[in-house]
Amino acid sequence: MKDVNTENKKGFIKKTGKKMVPKPPRFNIMWVYAGIILLLFVVQWFFNNQTIKKITYQQFETEYLRTRDVEKIVAYKSNDLVVAEVYIKKDRLKDPKYKDVRTEDNLNMGNAAGPQFQFTDGSFDGLEAKIKEAEKDLPANQRTPVTFDTRENFWASWFMSIILPVLLLIGFWVFIMRRMGGGAGGGAGGQIFNIGKSKATLFDKEAQVSVTFNDVAGLEEAKLEVMEIVDFLKNPKKYTNLGGKIPKGALLVGSPGTGKTLLAKAVAGEAQVPFFSLSGSDFVEMFVGVGASRVRDLFKQAKDKAPCIIFIDEIDAIGRARGKNNIVGGNDERENTLNQLLVEMDGFGTDSGIIILAATNRPDVLDSALLRPGRFDRQISIDKPDLVGREQIFKVHLQPIKLAEEVDPKKLSAQTPGFAGAEIANVCNEAALIAARRNKEAVDMHDFQDAIDRVIGGLEKKNKIISPEEKKIVAYHEAGHAIAGWFLEHADPLVKVSIVPRGVAALGYAQYLPKEQFLYTTEQLTDGMCMTLGGRVAEDIVFGKISTGAQNDLERITNLAYGMVSVYGMNEKVGNISFNQQDQFTKPYSETTGELIDSEVRLLIKSAYDRTKTLLTEKREGLEKLAAKLLEKEILFQSDLEEILGKRPFNHRTTYDEFVNGDDDTGNQKLAAENLHPEPFGDSTEPLNKNESNN
Repeated sequence: MKDVNTENKKGFIKKTGKKMVPKPPRFNIMWVYAGIILLLFVVQWFFNNQTIKKITYQQFETEYLRTRDVEKIVAYKSNDLVVAEVYIKKDRLKDPKYKDVRTEDNLNMGNAAGPQFQFTDGSFDGLEAKIKEAEKDLPANQRTPVTFDTRENFWASWFMSIILPVLLLIGFWVFIMRRMGGGAGGGAGGQIFNIGKSKATLFDKEAQVSVTFNDVAGLEEAKLEVMEIVDFLKNPKKYTNLGGKIPKGALLVGSPGTGKTLLAKAVAGEAQVPFFSLSGSDFVEMFVGVGASRVRDLFKQAKDKAPCIIFIDEIDAIGRARGKNNIVGGNDERENTLNQLLVEMDGFGTDSGIIILAATNRPDVLDSALLRPGRFDRQISIDKPDLVGREQIFKVHLQPIKLAEEVDPKKLSAQTPGFAGAEIANVCNEAALIAARRNKEAVDMHDFQDAIDRVIGGLEKKNKIISPEEKKIVAYHEAGHAIAGWFLEHADPLVKVSIVPRGVAALGYAQYLPKEQFLYTTEQLTDGMCMTLGGRVAEDIVFGKISTGAQNDLERITNLAYGMVSVYGMNEKVGNISFNQQDQFTKPYSETTGELIDSEVRLLIKSAYDRTKTLLTEKREGLEKLAAKLLEKEILFQSDLEEILGKRPFNHRTTYDEFVNGDDDTGNQKLAAENLHPEPFGDSTEPLNKNESNN
């Protein structure tokens, strides 16, 4: 018989190698608590299970007191009544009339055992007076003694003094154990004894992921890579017959929001094999050795479920390069966890049938031993989608939205270069919210345009108070960007310019539609630098003074200029040398070379500034008209610029035109995605768009 590794819905079947046997039932601590409570009830019943007969005072006086059978009377207060307990003399208990209340203990212990009878009265004084009246004929030394006792309820006092403190201690202990274990319930990691257990979530036939490869768009090459892994698990003989081996692991590398985790979920939905999912931070704990223990337990579970897939999201939490920033004499728990992971992935005891998928957006910090073939055999790069990919992603996210007829995913994809999948999903959601806010029955292109503006530039702040002088400066600043971009051949074509405040500190922005390309020439970079300087130059020409509004522009052109001189080899004096500096504390060149680089950067920026100033001086009339129109309408589009400045004097089709208007050569290509970058105006230390690019 073949080995089995199946499990029923409640997990009562385990693998033995040849046959199926029931698992023993798990011990539950609640049975202990139930036993303690039951024992308390038994004890309480035992102490209260004495033969005490309840009688009236008249019976007591006529049948027992007057016959002088009573040894003593003990009275105590209970609620609003007085309870009197009657103790019969030992020698009188042998009388047949006491057969119902006597026991062997009574006969052996005498008045030490008892009481035998019980009756109630209204008060202590009344009871004492009645007994004295009944025994008034007897001498004082022969009268029945009456004692008064201060007595509490036995069960209540015992509960308050013993049971309640014990229950509180047990509850506090359970609370502390669960808190230290990192969970609120039982199972792996739920208690202190399971702290070294893996926290991986298992997805199998009963708990299956609904995401499939049909839900993943724009990642065709990456899908082919992981689909091959899934196919290997489903049809291993197809590959092993040719001598191939199943890959040990695949590392998904890409920017945030590009779909790494979504792709892993699709693998879980398609593989039809057990899928363990967890984060790199799940291995990290305050106790020494817990991370390595969880790695061992994870692979132990995976071996029992093989063939299976393990997915570790954000693996850089435990996979950082070893030997950096270590404390001398200290113990690095992350290194111990990483060492155990390396051994489990490619050690002597490693079994086949376990594939590891991992995701990170910081592959540069990972340890080299983790990246070598044999551990992660494949590194799957998940880049930002191109035009075709963005169109596919838009189609996926537009399915649940009620759209107007004019909404075209192709146009939306062309207007959102550089957007990742998460940003596209955000655009679609924002458009639906904006349309609902406007009480529309369907989402139209205008809603999508506003959603794109919000994702790029932030929330529109129409109520922000700006003085007329500041608004005029912003208008000329943005007009300077627009004029420079319009009349520079290699600059990106302008799509929209606005002086409506957005975001935290941006008072206006210009939006361009860059051509999606891999390589940039010197002319393209210098024209982009001139366009970025257009705002500062316009302020200088019109007002004869400058403001802090160009702070973000200056940051970008400085980085671009240093890149051209010291990285891309685009300077004659520095030469064809690239100082791609990795360590910010050490420079790979001498002080003399550093001075030369600084000097050439300043010359390059000054040359771009002078060139831009000459251009805007020539086009001063258009600058004035454009600024006035901006002050009037606040938002201008490309058609408005054509009306004011005339057609752009360069016959270059943009990527948008080529793609949307059906250029077959370009529409079928997989073009690289750059960034749709606004030019923010304002004293802000952060770029308005988080995806920086070169103008």
